[in-house]
Amino acid sequence: MSFVTGRTERHFFPRRQFPFGRAMVLAAIALFISACTTLELTEPVPTSTSEKYAAIVVDARNGRVLHAAHAYETRYPASLTKMMTLYLLFEAMETGRVTPATQIPFSVNASRQPPSKLGVKAGMSIDAETAIRALAVKSANDVAVAVAEHLAGSEEAFARAMTLKARQLGMNGTVFTNASGLPDERQVTTAHDMAILGMALRKRFPGRYHYFSMREFNFNGRTIKGHNHLLGTVAGVDGIKTGYTRASGYNLASSVNLGGRSLVAVVMGEDKGKMRDAHMEALIAYFLPRASRH
Repeated sequence: MSFVTGRTERHFFPRRQFPFGRAMVLAAIALFISACTTLELTEPVPTSTSEKYAAIVVDARNGRVLHAAHAYETRYPASLTKMMTLYLLFEAMETGRVTPATQIPFSVNASRQPPSKLGVKAGMSIDAETAIRALAVKSANDVAVAVAEHLAGSEEAFARAMTLKARQLGMNGTVFTNASGLPDERQVTTAHDMAILGMALRKRFPGRYHYFSMREFNFNGRTIKGHNHLLGTVAGVDGIKTGYTRASGYNLASSVNLGGRSLVAVVMGEDKGKMRDAHMEALIAYFLPRASRH
């Protein structure tokens, strides 16, 4: 259920039932953004003229939606996709199937992926620790495919597992067809679903979430810098992921923790990277003081 009031939308998020056991963690995430409405605003909040635009701001402590604009409308995730690729890789590490030292081989298919990429040649391999850093910081498409093939045998099979995990998390507007976010009109999501995934990563893997706060890493004697320019420049921002394709526009999912308050915010479809970053910074500045401390 949703209705529009001025520049914001109010949504009631349906509650869902999941099996007991480990799935209860996933159910908690799906319920975390729960039946509540947006704040009544007394002053303007950032907006965008881009037709691809969508945004959501969630109080990460209680799941309250503080702001939503086109948050349930279909968008292209671009490299926000790699948040789910890393989620499944972290699960494999949690079960012991993969360790930080596990070698991830590169097939011809993986090595041929277009940039952004790490540039590993076919027949070579990197360890899983490097793969995580390359996905979180560099957003390397070749690494995403190599991880998918290593874990599931093929990227297609891995994408099916990604979509299944999305359903378990309550991301009902999301379909994955590849592990990288490279253009595919069938691969879609919503700002709401990306917020769920951002919170799920922190809640499920607190010991590995620090990878999303990395601004650079070293590989073969090179320092590889990331694309998330809010890290280290906007107080409280500690992740998560950027993304861009021509079809998607400029996307950004951000996690913010400052002064006892915590937000997860998503901006999708901006026309330029600087506009996206400025828009996110303005949303954080406006809504962080309105988030709860408990």
